[in-house]
Amino acid sequence: MQLVDTHCHIDIERHFPDFDAVLDRAVKAGVSDIVLAGVHRQGWQRLMALSRKHPELHAASGMHPMYLDYHAPEDLAELEKLAASGELVAIGEVGLDYHVENSDHAVQQRLFEAQIDIAASAGLPLLLHVRKAHDQVLATIRRKKFNNGGIVHAFNGSYQQATHYIKHGFMIGICGTVTYDRSRKIRKVASELPLEALVLETDSPDIPPSAHWGERNLPEYLPEVLLHLTQLRSEDQSGIAVQTSKNARAALTRIDLP
Repeated sequence: MQLVDTHCHIDIERHFPDFDAVLDRAVKAGVSDIVLAGVHRQGWQRLMALSRKHPELHAASGMHPMYLDYHAPEDLAELEKLAASGELVAIGEVGLDYHVENSDHAVQQRLFEAQIDIAASAGLPLLLHVRKAHDQVLATIRRKKFNNGGIVHAFNGSYQQATHYIKHGFMIGICGTVTYDRSRKIRKVASELPLEALVLETDSPDIPPSAHWGERNLPEYLPEVLLHLTQLRSEDQSGIAVQTSKNARAALTRIDLP
């Protein structure tokens, strides 16, 4: 298998002091490419350095809506430089998060739109982080006329919302939530959407598969997400592996087909 983990945070040292061993086990498990999603400027330097050193890793720098206290206005200028460098596969993770109490929605919106503009100017897709704000994100994408597509990370919305994202050129990220029996909504979405619209991810160290509940999530567990998706769809596992990896490479820049 050559699986693509389209959303991962193994660059964060406090969670992955054993980074080299984690990456080695992921590659041995069949994960050929891993997208490192940025959350704030303080982490971009390491994220970029790792992606330059390891051909399996791909950088997607961005400013996360949950980390507003970490962001400064000048960070947008730095992100614009990175976007123009040709080293990023996407801008992300970016979006809106209305799940967090007392978060300033207006500030989130301005930050999101500024990063959409950067992505549009650089010809880059977006890695979207969205919680309890899918309608607002979709409305923003439509209003901004953003047409570079991307991936909706760890999708948790409805089937109808998923189809709207797909119409705007976005892939739907399937992660460890599909391994839990109680996650009926996302399991239904994952089983009914066209396979051509799905990509795989771990979101390591978060959202571990059910077999690793309570543990640190790892990219080497991505085949478990694939297995559960295969069971849900009653389709050939190798076919799903090939198609989801093809989808990931189509959605992101600078990840070439083998």
